[in-house]
Amino acid sequence: MKKIKIVSIAIPLIAIISFVGSTVVTSCDSTTYQDIEAVVTNPTYSKNIQSVMSARCTTCHYDGKEFPNLTTYEEVVDATADGELLCRINGTCGAVMPEGGKLPQATINMIQLWADNEYPN
Repeated sequence: MKKIKIVSIAIPLIAIISFVGSTVVTSCDSTTYQDIEAVVTNPTYSKNIQSVMSARCTTCHYDGKEFPNLTTYEEVVDATADGELLCRINGTCGAVMPEGGKLPQATINMIQLWADNEYPN
């Protein structure tokens, strides 16, 4: 059985974990794996945005069940362009969406960058 030794040091949010023969330094700043993913610099709908909508939004926002529909590129562009989608996922205009909890900030930033880049498909 390997011994694991955890040592906290004076620098906040840093832990050094020593395994037999190796050391790993990790930050505890992030609360989810997605928060620490690589930043997407040129997001497109088909490569990045569509999967977020499918995983977190279209369980409710489809076929008129909840407004706006978010199942197609055009619907997501319209909801983003009018400001509704971004203010809802940021929580700046009422209830935070999606209902299951706020998206990771890295995902919100990616959607904002997609909008700033004029919605590449």
